[in-house]
Amino acid sequence: MSNEIKRLNELWTDIYYVLRYKHKEQITHQSVRILQIIDKENEVGIKDIAEGIQVSHNTASEHVKRLLDKEYVFKTRGEIDQRKVTLELTDLGKEVLLQNSSLDEEKLHQLLFEHMTEQERESILKAFDLMKERAQNVHDH
Repeated sequence: MSNEIKRLNELWTDIYYVLRYKHKEQITHQSVRILQIIDKENEVGIKDIAEGIQVSHNTASEHVKRLLDKEYVFKTRGEIDQRKVTLELTDLGKEVLLQNSSLDEEKLHQLLFEHMTEQERESILKAFDLMKERAQNVHDH
């Protein structure tokens, strides 16, 4: 692995570590991954969860049942095909996902607006926009 890749990963994890939320809810990493799949993909069902976290359909179903019980997700039926069940995040599920996968918005505000110039903020946003754009061309997600 190149030094640039190692350095980027080190910077990424350091930034996340310093600017993360302090977790309020107890949730497994696997559950956070499931919430991310539901949030980022369209019309997610149990099969998509199983493929996304590389487990059996039954195991994915058990994980989803726990998320339903905690009221982080809810099921909806397809408008065209009533047999098709999709999963969506509840408001609580969105908040739990934010707390467990995003940077603390208050800490970001302090960093960006109290410690950076407008030019530095623009530079950072452009870099992240470019990374997101290029990351969308990487197929193994």
